[in-house]
Amino acid sequence: MNNAKLKRTLFLALKKAGKLVRKSITRRKVISKKGEIDLVTEVDCAAERLIIRTIHRAFPDHSFLAEESGASLKSGQGANSPCRWIIDPIDGTTNFAHSLPVCSVSIAYEEKGVVKLGGVYDPTRDELFFAEKGRGAFLNGTKIKVSKTKDLSEALLATGFPYDRRKDPDQYLRPFREFLMKAREIRRLGSAAIDLCYVACGRFDGYWEAKLSPWDKAAGMLILSEAGGKLSDYSGAPLTLPEPSMVASNGRIHKAILALLRQKV
Repeated sequence: MNNAKLKRTLFLALKKAGKLVRKSITRRKVISKKGEIDLVTEVDCAAERLIIRTIHRAFPDHSFLAEESGASLKSGQGANSPCRWIIDPIDGTTNFAHSLPVCSVSIAYEEKGVVKLGGVYDPTRDELFFAEKGRGAFLNGTKIKVSKTKDLSEALLATGFPYDRRKDPDQYLRPFREFLMKAREIRRLGSAAIDLCYVACGRFDGYWEAKLSPWDKAAGMLILSEAGGKLSDYSGAPLTLPEPSMVASNGRIHKAILALLRQKV
């Protein structure tokens, strides 16, 4: 596969969708509900169509897994392709719907089940995080690395809460309370892709969240791994894309995060 063409297409799709998101963030939006508190706007759908159209022009035989349209090209051209693009057109839709400028466009390229390229673009800050498997992670072209924080008491952590949190809030509030008491501070930005990238570049030291979808984390997982970070599920096993619960860290505080998540109180 032509890596240069893949990267050009990835960057083009990220920037095109990002431009649409940036110009729309302060405008009035048409908002629908996928669940009780799970929102989607017409811009999510428009940005996703724009991304898929951009990629499809360059690679008409590739397939897609996207948040709003699901697995596209289920039949016909691209149905059996080993090449797949995993797309979240707006990660942080609730923020976007409220005109809060914390959201991102996330796109990963997967080949034979392995994510080879990942890009996360924050259009409000014009920050483009990118990684190529085996070649490092970058922010606007400058190489990035995870933090060197070794102690949980000195760590700035991030988390998120799933859309079903009202059914059993204690399972999410219990670890939040424990981390609140043990870590330096916790942030809740509302974009998993940004959270992962912020761990990758050292702004956060660790991050945990349950019930994520592949499009939430595919690009960010590669970016964090290439920046020297560590990823696992809540049990400590290596993280796979289908696994919904994730711990991400600089590696140095990973065991401490896992130990706290395992506590039963």
